[in-house]
Amino acid sequence: MRTIHTLKELRAVLSGYREQGKRIGLVPTMGNLHEGHLSLVEQARQAADVVVTSIFINPMQFGANEDLHNYPRTLQDDQDRLQAAGNSLIFAPSPEEVYPEGLAQQTQVIVPEVSEGHCGASRPGHFEGVATVVTMLFNMVQPDVAVFGEKDFQQLAVIRKLTRDLFIPVEIIGAPTVRDEDGVAKSSRNGYLTAQERAVAPAIFNTMKAITTALTQGATDYKKLEDQARAVLSDNGFRPDYINIINSLTLKPAKADDQHLTVLVAAFLGTTRLIDNLSIKR
Repeated sequence: MRTIHTLKELRAVLSGYREQGKRIGLVPTMGNLHEGHLSLVEQARQAADVVVTSIFINPMQFGANEDLHNYPRTLQDDQDRLQAAGNSLIFAPSPEEVYPEGLAQQTQVIVPEVSEGHCGASRPGHFEGVATVVTMLFNMVQPDVAVFGEKDFQQLAVIRKLTRDLFIPVEIIGAPTVRDEDGVAKSSRNGYLTAQERAVAPAIFNTMKAITTALTQGATDYKKLEDQARAVLSDNGFRPDYINIINSLTLKPAKADDQHLTVLVAAFLGTTRLIDNLSIKR
């Protein structure tokens, strides 16, 4: 495995693989890797001959009051983990390599509808940053397949739509959320939690399970379920951002006759914002 920092070298290396007829997979990350990320690499290995994992802390997707400067930079540890996971290449460009003219001059990709609401409402500009950098990575790497985690449910929907709308020839694979034994979704931001906060973090998963059980049993008073869940999380020390029961396919508020339903949750625990989701078909 090798680590590449420039687009020129990346294209030269990947050109050699393409000449050999190799299928190329991409796993975009911001580093600080955990088992969830490594599961994406494994999915990519099953779908491609060569796996490129990008490590780039994208400044465009961070808001003014978010944790860009405090986001962990763990390249050496990430390299060790990816080496053990059978990754082929790491692409770890600098911000100057990705945005040579600076963020203010950068062309942006805007994905309508699915970017709105949920995290899109709570983090203005976030999905423009995600959509822009993913489109750029697709153009840089030109992969045959790319793998993204289902934990970031709205993000995955945004990426599927931009790929479809812009006719980008990349197969998008959504990988299931990886969880700890107590149900907490693997996330780089879990490292920000204190021991006391980590002990109550499973309340998000347990609350989502209670909602999906009710939905499976035919409940359709979605506002009541959302309000009850909000109260439960508040009682456990969370500051809920949103709890939304949606149509899994449209990301719009669920209707009584919808068959594919997803519970989306975002909540602050201390200073850490956690997101999660759980889907059912009834």
